[in-house]
Amino acid sequence: MNELATFSAYGVLIEPATLKLERLLPGPIERVWAYLTKSDLRRLWLAAGEMPMKLDEPFELVWRNDELTNPAGERPAGFPEEQRMQSRITEIDPPRKLAISWGSTGGVSFELEPRGKDVLLTVIHRSLPDRTAILMFGAGWHMHLDILAAHATGKEPEPFWDGWLRLRAEYDRRMPA
Repeated sequence: MNELATFSAYGVLIEPATLKLERLLPGPIERVWAYLTKSDLRRLWLAAGEMPMKLDEPFELVWRNDELTNPAGERPAGFPEEQRMQSRITEIDPPRKLAISWGSTGGVSFELEPRGKDVLLTVIHRSLPDRTAILMFGAGWHMHLDILAAHATGKEPEPFWDGWLRLRAEYDRRMPA
């Protein structure tokens, strides 16, 4: 991928249980916002699910990671074909910030900041319970954001599961024990 798609590619711990990742994506900001909020666009890189654009409204996210890339690579044992999660919007400021509850692992915020013709997307996942979760979510967010960057720049993404396995090993090396 090019420099635009890999801006600060690896996630970093900004607190012991808080992971931050960034990507510089081609704008405008409304385009990137649509990839976060519109089910048909979000399903291309993360998860489907109609998202009501109202504070505290419930919605469901549906992951089908095998469908994100073709080929998807071999799904690791223990990962289902489909994963569902109930969520709620906890903060919304279109088109600059979206924060949602994230199952039992706290919350995730997405912040968008214009940078010339580009947009800096910052993802912060809070309240990760342990190192295992940090490695799993670090590799997951990293791979999902790589796929988003590929879509935004017209590139072909790496097979999802191959990338996730490679990234999980890399996060294991990078994150403190």
